Amino acid sequence: METTPSFHPSSAAGPGRRSSGRRRITRGTGILGIAALALTACGGSSDAESSNEGGDGAPETLTVTTFNEFGYEELFEEYEELTGITIQHNKVDTAENARDSLRNSLGAGSGASDIEAVEVDWLVEFMQYSDRFADLSDAELEDRWLDWKYQDAVDDDGRLIGYGTDIGPQALCYRADLFEEAGLPSDREEVAALLEGDWDNYFEVGREFVANSEAAWYSGSDNIWQGMINQVEVPYESEDGEVIADENSEVKALYDQLLEASVDDELSAGLGQWGGDWTDSFQRDSFATMLCPGWMLGVIEGNAAGVEGWDVADVFPGGGGNWGGSYLTVPAQGDNIEAAQELAAWLTAPEQQVKAFEAIGAFPSTNEALASDEIQAAANEFFNDAPVGEILANRAEAIETQPYKGPNYLLINVAIQDALNRVDVDGVDDADSSWEKFLNDVQAMK
Repeated sequence: METTPSFHPSSAAGPGRRSSGRRRITRGTGILGIAALALTACGGSSDAESSNEGGDGAPETLTVTTFNEFGYEELFEEYEELTGITIQHNKVDTAENARDSLRNSLGAGSGASDIEAVEVDWLVEFMQYSDRFADLSDAELEDRWLDWKYQDAVDDDGRLIGYGTDIGPQALCYRADLFEEAGLPSDREEVAALLEGDWDNYFEVGREFVANSEAAWYSGSDNIWQGMINQVEVPYESEDGEVIADENSEVKALYDQLLEASVDDELSAGLGQWGGDWTDSFQRDSFATMLCPGWMLGVIEGNAAGVEGWDVADVFPGGGGNWGGSYLTVPAQGDNIEAAQELAAWLTAPEQQVKAFEAIGAFPSTNEALASDEIQAAANEFFNDAPVGEILANRAEAIETQPYKGPNYLLINVAIQDALNRVDVDGVDDADSSWEKFLNDVQAMK
């Protein structure tokens, strides 16, 4: 079976489950603080309808809040037919707005949906208050997901607060036509062999490319940073809650390495990701490579409509890395916790994850789905019929660890991307002065 997955902003897995070996942050600690949750609920999903029960004691309605695209519309209809339960879907326009709404609802003690989607980069914020979520632990489901996906949603007390939806294993998307014009191999297996290795090799091949092409090697530093930082085990905060981003030599070394390649060696097109210029650049020969989690395929295809030459190689600098993915949580304040848990479990079951992948390209996090014929046979016509299912499954298997993400991870990561963009995109600072501004931003978080 073939499918052409599309956009989701947001693996044949190895056997068994590995312990993450990491301590979770203690509830009630960190900058967010209890006071930050003690906000008046505004813009949250109403749970008023969800308390209505049918004659058999089951709820008549369940409310679900997601953001961007999860591929659940047809699945909701299917579940309604199976159970007779009406699903009220609140699709928030951005992940940031969904995060803010959930914070407000938890702080107020009401207003949350029966099921709330949580993005991986801000999951840890809510892990501080994991007792405000239902424990979704189920012995029958423990081996359902990739181990690191499961473990990231387990709190200090062993409670599971979220069922994993998609993941973002990263491959490398590239313009085969631009590779050919620059005298580089263009076949996806040859490209994989060419770029196998560390980031030094990736940048070195980029220098060879730009010496023989008018195009840049990549769109901008912020895209590359996502791949580099997701391979650092403890980047911004220590596991005891201390902010270390300003003194972590590994973070500073990557920052320097990336800006040297981007600006001094002119490997970057100087485009800020998600901006209008970045979107428009896909219609031109602006750059040759892009770090590609599965959901990025649809972004490229949409922006580069009518442009030929894109392909996908089964390789990623430094080995493996994950960018993106989410969880379904059940706030403890709800009146329909058992029914909500059943729906969340159903939505994240392997069969439904395959359907979500076929609908919008959300790459599965369950072992059974990753090994399924549907995923393994999935190809993408736009990317020269690349076997994207097999490639991304291989990339998922290459992920050895996830970075520790403390409660300030998202804020710090935005601050360092701003620092990169001040140099690479806006040209208002050099690397040193922009780093000093980043240090000031981090100090304000301590």
